[in-house]
Parts: sequence; structure tokens; C-alpha cells
Amino acid sequence: MAAHLKKRVYEEFSKVSQQVSLEEIPTKKLRLTKPSKSAALHIDLCKASSPTDALQYLLSFARKPVEAESVEGVVRILLEHYYKESDNSVRLKIASLLGLLSKTQGFTPDCIVDDAINILNNEKSHQVLAQLLDTLLIIGTQLPDKTAVIQRLIDVACKHLSSTYFGVRNKCLQLLGCLGTVDMPLSKETDAGPGAQTSPVRDVQSLISDYFQDQDPRVRTAAIKAMLQLHEREMKIQQIIYNQACKLLSDDYEQVRSAAVQMVWVLSQLYPESIVPIPSSNEEIRLVDDSFGKICHMVSDGSWVVRVQAAKLLGSMHQVSPHFLEQTLDKKLMSDLRRKRTAHERAKELYASGEFSSGRRWADDAPKEKVDTTGVNLIDSGACGAFVHGLEDEMYEVRIAAVEALCSLAQSSSSFAEKCLDFLVDMFNDEIEEVRLQSIHVLRQISTHITLREDQLDTVLAVLEDSSRDIREALHELLCYTNVSTKECIQLALLELLKNLTKYPTDRNSVWKCLKFLGARHPTLVLPIVPELLSTHPYFDTPEPDMDDPAYIAVLVLVFNAAQTCPTMPALFSDHTFRHYAYLRDSLSHLVPHLRLPGRKQAASLEASGVGSGSLDSAHNFLQDSLIRVSALQNLETPGAQDLLEFTIRDLQRLGELQTELAGSADFCATYLRCQLLLTKALQEKLWTMAVPLCLKQNAKVSTAARQILDETYKLEFLYSGLETQQIATIHNVRLQAKALQLILTARSKRGVDRVLGICEKFLQDVESFQRLFMTELPHFQDSFVEKLLELMPRLTACKPHDLVKIFQTTLRQSRFIHLKLPEQIHRASATIIEPTGESDNALRFTSGLVVALDIDATLEHVQDPQTTVKVQVLYPDGQSHIIHPKPGDFRTPGPGRVRLITQVYLSHSAWTEPCQIEVRLLLAYSTSSCKLYVSKPAWNESVDGLPTSESSIEGTIHLSKPVKVFIMPKPARR
Repeated sequence: MAAHLKKRVYEEFSKVSQQVSLEEIPTKKLRLTKPSKSAALHIDLCKASSPTDALQYLLSFARKPVEAESVEGVVRILLEHYYKESDNSVRLKIASLLGLLSKTQGFTPDCIVDDAINILNNEKSHQVLAQLLDTLLIIGTQLPDKTAVIQRLIDVACKHLSSTYFGVRNKCLQLLGCLGTVDMPLSKETDAGPGAQTSPVRDVQSLISDYFQDQDPRVRTAAIKAMLQLHEREMKIQQIIYNQACKLLSDDYEQVRSAAVQMVWVLSQLYPESIVPIPSSNEEIRLVDDSFGKICHMVSDGSWVVRVQAAKLLGSMHQVSPHFLEQTLDKKLMSDLRRKRTAHERAKELYASGEFSSGRRWADDAPKEKVDTTGVNLIDSGACGAFVHGLEDEMYEVRIAAVEALCSLAQSSSSFAEKCLDFLVDMFNDEIEEVRLQSIHVLRQISTHITLREDQLDTVLAVLEDSSRDIREALHELLCYTNVSTKECIQLALLELLKNLTKYPTDRNSVWKCLKFLGARHPTLVLPIVPELLSTHPYFDTPEPDMDDPAYIAVLVLVFNAAQTCPTMPALFSDHTFRHYAYLRDSLSHLVPHLRLPGRKQAASLEASGVGSGSLDSAHNFLQDSLIRVSALQNLETPGAQDLLEFTIRDLQRLGELQTELAGSADFCATYLRCQLLLTKALQEKLWTMAVPLCLKQNAKVSTAARQILDETYKLEFLYSGLETQQIATIHNVRLQAKALQLILTARSKRGVDRVLGICEKFLQDVESFQRLFMTELPHFQDSFVEKLLELMPRLTACKPHDLVKIFQTTLRQSRFIHLKLPEQIHRASATIIEPTGESDNALRFTSGLVVALDIDATLEHVQDPQTTVKVQVLYPDGQSHIIHPKPGDFRTPGPGRVRLITQVYLSHSAWTEPCQIEVRLLLAYSTSSCKLYVSKPAWNESVDGLPTSESSIEGTIHLSKPVKVFIMPKPARR
């Protein structure tokens, strides 16, 4: 018994002593560290049993990212292995990795310059030498401020310029072009032996120009590109290089000629007025004229790449003399481009010789216009007719480049535009659609300088037979801005457009718009043919035409727009024409203008509408006065403040309807004021003084208002273009107020501290983000909601959620109304769906379970980046909603600021018992993380068909167009 008790006491004592010892032992703290990249690389390279294994390890290592703190250790391991390695391919890969690691963000590569230069001086392999020089180039570009390091790298490049391997010389020249400076002294070392002397100190340009005559064409190309690199770095190239560059235009190597053309063009822009001698003569010429002739000659080069480049460069040489410019349109050398002696010079020569006119022959002393063929050409004969050669080239890329160059030169010279008109019109018959389309666009750009003759217009209108919709619409756009010479041209254009309307009914809106501008531009030419167009007779009544005929509407659109500036034309109208005008003015107000019709009811109303030259200025003043009147309100809770806001919003909405030029600005201001009004009304609700269970209805009302304010702020930010940073900051301030309102409602209606705490933390992050993005705009937000929060930020981070909610509620009620400063011009993004029209009662029938294609034709106005933001939404009657992403090729650009979307959406559904309507509309997708002012746009992951595969960056959508309803009828499949 005693033994058993003794054993029991011993066990209890052991447990207590063990517990005490465990309590006395301190807890070990673990430190988690990332595995060392350098150690792993060292182990891998040590395990390599052959150069092939080492190369595989290096290739796999190159695919993995390396942190900035690990780069130096990895570089040391690579350099250590480089000294031991005898295989060229492994050393080449190590040299490449050194360059890649030098680009690592946060790593300064000046610590490896000495080692890189050391291994380069001891390297014997030419390929590895070239790669090491490329690595030094990367290091130099990362250290632009280290003058001493740059000088060392330049010296290394000069030393290895004498290498026998073209790749080494190329890299040396590239390094000189990217890092060399004008005032940097160079001494080119030679490898003639230990007693070799160094050449005198030279500048970078003269050293590079020595290699213009290198035996290897790749080195000659690299030398020219190095010189061009100096020019891109804003270093002025010396004029003495011009003759060397001109000689290279006849080089046998295509790349050399291409670079030489670029070099000649650069010098012509730097020294346009310099005088250069003409070879084999005593004559001189401006450098820009001489270079223009030489580049013109390159349009006939044997390489189509050089021809394209030469044609493009010609379009930017606006300083060339007019007679040289006009010579490019004529294949025959004009006498003006040869040096002729004047009559005074010939008389002086005759006087000096002692010979006088005998008088026996008539005009034997008259100047002879026939020029000797051995005379001096001021321009190369091969350069004559350069654009004629370019427009007739076998490669369509050259023809497009020549057309664009003609456009650029014609825009700066009205006389040249008239001379090249026939050539551009002839390009409308090109076999390639892209060339025809580009020719039409070019002619539209120079339309202010030209007037089409009847024969030219006949050639232009022949394109309306083209099966391509893009070609036809581009031609309609061209006719909108083109002047014609006679009334026969108006008749011809109208006849061909009506044929186009009959053959292609889908072109209806485009043809009507074309006739609108055609009539407005030529009122005096339309006036004589009005009786013929309207089929009126001075004595007999003619039958009233059918208003459902699109061709008759087209004629009326032409006549009514011409009558706007021709007050005598309405006297030729019949009674039914006035009735048709009233109908079209209401149904097609965007095509039919206001007309002052004496004795008609419309006259008073139209004059009262204020349409005139000063209406736009008065409307703009009204907009500014409205904003100034509202900005005087300091507190929106004062009596009458909300009524003033409501009246101002109504006035601005009406102003946007009357003045399309101010529609964007008026709608923007009205939307912003509506947000402020909703916020004020929400803060005045009774729920703030009532118990939570008694205010469920008011709570839902305020929640709806907060949600609506958020939606409106996203519209303000992403639906309008032309906004400045201050306006965007004002929008974000309103958005923060709406989010604070939602947070307060959540805290009042939801239980759980963790839920409220998470929302509060997210809101504080939004406030910090606002401070980071709009730091420069904070002085404009005095006494605002966001300024008060930023002042309380140190206190807010330590508050409990319940106290935070109280602070937010108090700050919301005390915050000041921020005045909106209006930018110069604001455009509202909009879209109009042309097809389908939604007017057809015929159901689109298809078998259930299969798909049917629905053609979508829409016009987009002022939409930024439509290829990634515009989506098509299809809403089915059962509530299903599908969003379709158009392909990038479905977007066309017919004019500035306008985008055309022509695509197909595929519909499918189960069987229905009767036809039902689906809604089709366009959406604008947005993301707050892709704001162009502050954050670079995230890259899309492209799929096989070019559509974005990830929609994670899209946070919401905005309605961009009105919905169009289409009848569809999925039929059950037959058994």
C-alpha cells in the first residue's frame, strides 16, 4: 500500500515538473523566407554534366521571374560560371541573361559594368562578343545619367569597331547611336599591334559616317540607323553627311537604300533652305528640292518596300518648290526644270563676241526655246512623274502610299490639289477595294480645294454600283463635302443616288444624309431644276406624290436644304409640298431644316425658336448663367434651393434638345445636378430620426436613390468625353457620398460587426485612393465631403464601426455643394441602331435549338475605344439576357468622331407558341481600374478569333442606344 502511494505521488510530481518546464521554454519564432534564386541556379549549374544540360538549365531559368533583391546574387553566379565555361553557346546564353536581368525593375546594373567589360575584352567568339555588346547597350540605357559609365561603354564600342565580324560592328554602331553625344570625344583604337597609334580625337557622327562605305551591307545599314538614332535623340546631324547618304540611294542592298531614303528625308527637314551644287555643273539648288527629286526617283526602285517608304516620305515634304511638285504628275521633263540662259545673258554673250544681227532674217536674234538635250537637269529625269509611277505600281501598298502622299501635299496647296484631282478620280476604278476606299477618303479630305467637273463626277458616281457597303457609304460621305460645277452635275448626282437607293434599300439613311449636304452646298444650282424635281407645272395641277416613297423623300430633302439659304425657292412649291414639309419636319427633323415660309403657320414658330447665327452664343450664355445661378447655393437644404435645382435641370435638358452642339455639355450638367438633388432629398428623409423597424419603406427609397446616384456617376465619367481632371475628381466626390450613404443604410439595417467593419475598410481605401489620384485637385474641394474625411483620416482608422457610421452621417449633412466648372467642349457618347428598324411585323422564323443570324447596323458617335467597350445586348421575353462582343473587323470609321458597327448576332431559343419580341440594344462597358487619365489600360487576353476571353476587368455597362424590338418565332423541330 505504501509502495503504491509512493508511486502515485512520484507520477503526480513528474507531471507538475514537466508542465513547469514546458511553461518555462520560450516559444520559437519561425521566419519564412523565399528560396534563394542564386543558390538554386548554382546547384543546377553544378549538376550539369555537359554544355547541353547547362544550356537547358539556363533556358528554364530564363522563363521564371527574378525579384530585384535576388538579381545581384544571380548575376554573380552567372559570371562565375561564365569564366569556367568553354562552350560558346552557353556563354552566349549567359551574356543574354545578363542583359535581361539588367532590365529588372528596382535593380541598378552599374555594379556589373566592370565584370561585363572585363569578360568582353577577353572574349574570342564573335557571336558572344556581339551579345555582350548588346548587354552593355542595355546597361547603358538603364544608366543614362552615369556619364563616366557611358564614356567607358563608348570607348569599348570604338575599340571593337575594327572587328572582322559584321555582327560586332553592328552592335558597336548601335551602341554609338543610342549612347553617343555630340560633345563626347572619341579616339578610335586600332589592333595593328603593340606599338599601334590611336587616331586623333573625333566626334560620334564622323566616326559613324565612316562605315557608310563598309564592305558589308548590313554594317552600312546599321551605320545609317545609328545616325538616325542620334537624330531621334534630338542631336542635329551635320549637313556634310548629305552627299554620302545620296550615294547610298543607289546601293545594291535593299535595306541600305531604305535607310538611306530615311536619312535623306531627315536632312531635307533639317536644312531645307541650304544650297547644294548640282553635279557636273555650276548650278545650285535648295537642298529640299534636290532631296525631293532624289526621293521621287526612289518611287521607281526595284524593291516595293523602298517604293512604299519613298512614297510616304514625299507626302511630308511640304517645303518643296511648286514647280518641282507639279513635275511629279508629268512623265515628260518640263523645260522649266532645265537651266536656260535668259535673253539678257544671250545678248551679253553676243555682244562680247562682236557679232550683231544682220537683219536679213526675221527675228534671227530672238531667244531659241529649244533646249539642248545635254543641258543641266535641275531635277533627275527619273523623278519626273513620280506619283504617276506610284499610282500605276503593281503593288497595291505602293498605290495606297502614293494616294496618301498626294492627299498630304494637296492639303497644303490648292493649285496642286486641282492638278492631282484627275489622278485621284482615276484611282476609283482600282481593282483592289482598299485602294478605292482610300482614294475616296483622300478626296474627301481635300474636298475644300476642289470642284468636280461633270466628267469627273461621272467617274466618281460609277462607284455607287460597287457591291461593297463601305465603298458606297464612303462615297456618300465624299459627296457631302464636295462642290460641283453645274446644275447638270446636281441632276446626275441625284439620278445616280436614286438608282443606288433602288438597288440597295439599306443605304436609305446614308443617301438622304448625302442629299441633305448636297442641297445645302449648292442652293443656286438646285433652284433652276426645282420645277423638274418636284414635277410642278405653272398652269396644271400635278398628282400628289406618295410620301412613303424613299426616292421622293430624297428629292424633298435635297430641295428643302437648298431652300434654307435661297429665299426665292419656296415660291416654286405647290400646296402639297408645304404639307409634306410639315410632315418631314416632324418625322425627319435631323434631315429637314427650319424654313421661313411667309404666310404659313410654321414661320412664326420657327422664328420664335431663335434659330440664327447668334442662337448658339445665346444658348452657351444661358448654360453658363444657369450654372452660376446654381453655384450661388451653399446649402441645398435651404427653402427654394431644391426647386431651383429642379427648374435648372429641366431647362438644361430642354437646351440639349434644341441645340445639338451643346447637347453634351447640357446633359452632363443636368445629370450632375440631378445627383446632387437626389443626395439632398435622401439626407432629408425621416428615417434618420426614426427607429430602424419603423422606417423600412423610407430605407428602401433612400437605398434606391443611392444606387441611382452611383449609376449616374459612372455615366458621367465614362459616357462623356472631353472631361478635365477637375471634373472627374468632382464626379468621384459625389460617388464617395453615395457609397457613404449606402454604408450608413447597411449599418442601420444589417446586424454583424464584421460585415460593417469590412465595408468601412473598403470605403476608407476608396478615400485614400481619391487622395492619391487627385492630389493636385484637392485645393478645389474646400469644405467638401472628401476634404472633411481626409482631415479626420488619422482618427477614422482607429474608430469602431459604430462611431465611423456616425461620423460619416454627420459629415454628409455638413458637406458643401461643389460648383461644377464646365470644360470647353463635352461630347456625349451615343449610338443609333439603323438595322433592324423594329418596324416590321413579320416574325423572324427559325427552328428551335438552332441559330438564326440577325444583322446589326449602328452608328456610334464620340465613343472612345469602341472595339473593346461596345457590346450588343439581346433580351429575351423570359428574362434571359445575352451579351455579344463584336469582332474588331466589324467596326468602320466613315468620318472623324463617327464609327460604324456592322455585325451579326446569333439568336437561339426553345420553341414558343406565338411570335414574341426581343430587345436589341448597344451597351458601353466600363471599368474603374482602366481610367485613361491615371491607370494604363489593362491588356486583353486574345483568343483564337480575336475576342477578349476575360471579362474580369468589366465592372458594369451603360445603355448606349435605345432598344429595338424584333419579332422572332422559334418553331418546334419536326420529328
